[in-house]
Amino acid sequence: MIHIQTTISAPILDVWEKYNNPDDIQQWNHATDDWHCPKAESEFIVGGHFSYTMAAKDGSFSFDFEGRFTEIIPEKQLSYEIADGRKVDMFFSEKDEQTHIDCDFEPETVNSEEMQQSGWQAILDNFKDYVENKK
Repeated sequence: MIHIQTTISAPILDVWEKYNNPDDIQQWNHATDDWHCPKAESEFIVGGHFSYTMAAKDGSFSFDFEGRFTEIIPEKQLSYEIADGRKVDMFFSEKDEQTHIDCDFEPETVNSEEMQQSGWQAILDNFKDYVENKK
């Protein structure tokens, strides 16, 4: 498993909603500024399907990151299985108006674990920035 984490200066309810709302997901779900998420769909129930289109802004490449939710405990845990069978577990906790997120995910076999950790952490960092700076 690969681990990433962040602490966000915002109440857990705000963090939870922005992490799981497709309109918000489109705003933060990218690792670098030359990528974006032009489409996000989610049936936010256990067994529900999600699909987030990740695309280079220059149109050169895109893919759908998709899977099914396997566990949802509001404001505490979000677990899902990516379409290729890898599992992801996210844990949310709050202390003093700050929300901490821990995420563990199974690596794929094409890219190095360091590259995967860096990319997923960059997306989580974009999420933190989005929550803390969205007006």
